[in-house]
Amino acid sequence: MNSARSITLTTDSLLAQFGRYFLVGGGAFINDFALLYVLTEFGHLHYLLSASLAFLAGTAVNYSLSVSWVFEHRSVDNRMHEFALFALIGILGLVFNAALIWVFTELAQLHYLGSKMIAATLILLFNFGARKALLFSAGPGAKRSALKQSNA
Repeated sequence: MNSARSITLTTDSLLAQFGRYFLVGGGAFINDFALLYVLTEFGHLHYLLSASLAFLAGTAVNYSLSVSWVFEHRSVDNRMHEFALFALIGILGLVFNAALIWVFTELAQLHYLGSKMIAATLILLFNFGARKALLFSAGPGAKRSALKQSNA
């Protein structure tokens, strides 16, 4: 019975983290989407450049919210290394984002905003999984975040 409860708590924790990450990502997506539109329509930038700039703009905010509210454990002790890995995952997400938007816009002939919606969903899953596995897992050596400890 005790092991079944442990599994349930772990699943609940992962679901809670994904829910929080979804909210953080949702807020970032709204800003990203709005900036994409403004830079493309009013700034007259190419949609792929606009998409890249908009995507990058959310990385620092996403990191701050992720370490303070979303994830309970931190796997990397050095915060500069942690942010560098967080940003690297974001850059990989950016490359995938641009590629997916291009594929859906140029090859599938969807409007660039529709393409962005599809790409954002896929990138959300990629970013959560990669960041959870590499940066915020509770494996050996993982530490509870200072904020979570002070609230406990």
